[in-house]
Order: sequence, then structure tokens, then C-alpha cells
Amino acid sequence: MEGGKQQGRPLCRAFAWALLALCLVARYAAGDEEAALPPKGTRNKEQECHYYAGGHVYPGEAFRLPGSDHSLHLSKAKISKSAPYWEGTAVIKSEFKELKLTDYLGKYLVFFFYPLDFTFVCPTEIIAFSDRIEEFRAINTEVVACSVDSQFTHLAWINTPRKQGGLGPLKIPLLSDLTHQISKDYGVYLEDQGHTLRGLFIIDDKGVLRQITMNDLPVGRSVDETLRLVQAFQYTDKHGEVCPAGWKPGSETVREIICVLKFYLDLEG
Repeated sequence: MEGGKQQGRPLCRAFAWALLALCLVARYAAGDEEAALPPKGTRNKEQECHYYAGGHVYPGEAFRLPGSDHSLHLSKAKISKSAPYWEGTAVIKSEFKELKLTDYLGKYLVFFFYPLDFTFVCPTEIIAFSDRIEEFRAINTEVVACSVDSQFTHLAWINTPRKQGGLGPLKIPLLSDLTHQISKDYGVYLEDQGHTLRGLFIIDDKGVLRQITMNDLPVGRSVDETLRLVQAFQYTDKHGEVCPAGWKPGSETVREIICVLKFYLDLEG
């Protein structure tokens, strides 16, 4: 019995040393990563946007644990089903107007959520969609942005010049979801944070939900990809064909690719 204990001691010591080595490696790696960032006092707004704490909206907040889970509500938004109904007050061309989902029947709608007004990534998305709204309208599509802020906060943000962190004049509505009900219905509301994830929903001209994109807080969405997806869904609606990965207007569809392959196979036969 005594001999067994003595034999086990070297193994325990080896395990302890290995564990200590892992801890040291992890610590130095974390230190190197932090050292690679510009000092906090010297970062400009753009750098703060890129280096802010993982998963948070505002720069300088405490780091969220890498393995932490967001607390989301059960979504009523289901692909190929009617999109959850919503209505509320929006800011459109610096005026308050009542807006509802059914206002967009007969058109495609890109409906996207962003966390909060007066933050850093959010204006880049909103301005990007606003600046390119005519490309969406050219294909019978509108864009609406939504957050849990009030319409008064929306208006204040719009009235703030872009050079001062504001939005400036916008061509798309900003919808207020002050009760959080719309965000909860669409499954994007973060109970632990008090705001939403970056959810984007493509709703077709019949009010049916066709696509859902959900980003964690640090990363914004692509206007180009959203536009491509709308074009692809509209093409399939009209022609009844399916589009391969990366399809763009003018590209071959799966049906056309199959026809070409069949043609060459018939020639070889």
C-alpha cells in the first residue's frame, strides 16, 4: 500500500508541473495580445471601434467571458412563415411617423436590428444601408432599422453630425422598440444586456420571412451580401429555379448548369 502511494507521487508532481506550464503559456499569450493593441489613451475612434471589449457595444467595458451565453427569447420568426407583425413609432426624414409591417406588403423588406444609438459599429451599418437605399428601391425593396431606443433618442442621433459620432440625414426609417416586444418576437433581445444582437431579416412581398442573419455584437453586416440575397430570392420567386452559392444576377442557376452538363454529356455519348 505504502509503495503504491510512493509510485503515484511522481505522477502527481508531473501533472502539477504540466498544469503550471499551461497556465504560464496562457498568461503570456494574453499579455502578448494586449501588448499588440495601441495604448488605450492613444486610440482614435476608429481604433476604439476595432479594439473594444469582445461582445460589448461600448469601448472600455469589462471583457465578457469568452464562454458566456447570451440569454435570448424564443423567436416567433420562422423561415418560410409569415414574419411576426410589428408596429411602432419611427423617425423618417426627421419626423415621427407610425409604421407597421403591413405597410410594406407588395415589396421586399430588409428589417434589421442594431444594439443601441450613439455607439460605434451601429452607425457604420445604418449609414451604409442608407447611402445605398436606391439600389434596394431599384429592386422594389425597402430597409428599416430598429433598436430599443426611443424615437427621441433616434432623432437626437440623426440630428448629430457624422463627424461628431451622429448619423446625419438618413434615407431609411429608424423604428423605436422601447417596450422590447418587437425584439423579443424576432428572437434578438438580450435579456442580460438590455439591447439586441445584430439580427437581419429579409421579408418578401407577401410578408413571408425568407432569410435570417444573426451576428454577435462586435461584427457589422454586409450591404453587398444583403443586396445579393434579396436579388437571389427575387430571381427564384420569378423563375422557379434554385441559385448556387455566391449567385449574382447574370450568373448561371443550378438548372442552367445541369442543362449545360447534360448537353456535353450527350455530345460525348
